[in-house]
Amino acid sequence: MVSICLEYVFERANKIYIYCSYEEGLISSDFFYNINGKIVERHKLNDAINDVENIENFSYVTSVDRQKAVVKIINDNIKEMIKLCNKYNREMPTEIKLIYDVQGNKLIANYQYDLVHTNNPNQTANSIARSWFEEIKNNN
Repeated sequence: MVSICLEYVFERANKIYIYCSYEEGLISSDFFYNINGKIVERHKLNDAINDVENIENFSYVTSVDRQKAVVKIINDNIKEMIKLCNKYNREMPTEIKLIYDVQGNKLIANYQYDLVHTNNPNQTANSIARSWFEEIKNNN
């Protein structure tokens, strides 16, 4: 998951945030970044380009096809985790929040095993991911 998200930004990010959800058979994921100190969604990476990158005429490729390809790989990874959990008779987390520090090469993983959104009619996996994005952005 980290590798594909790192590839998506051409390894030009400070941190990568990956959200994974698996509840009631539904798989969902999202990802966003800290680039040059700015928290940005995957389709707004170019909003975080600094002056040096501007001079280099660098820009991120944020096409819908590239975004879908990353989400598909993350979701496929979640499916593989489900298979492994089933194979070894382990409980699959309902929610995983990954934070990868690119410069420090450090990964923080937070797991949840209780239902997060399916027992709340006002929430979805997407709304939870969005809330996490807003929380990180506001605390940055």
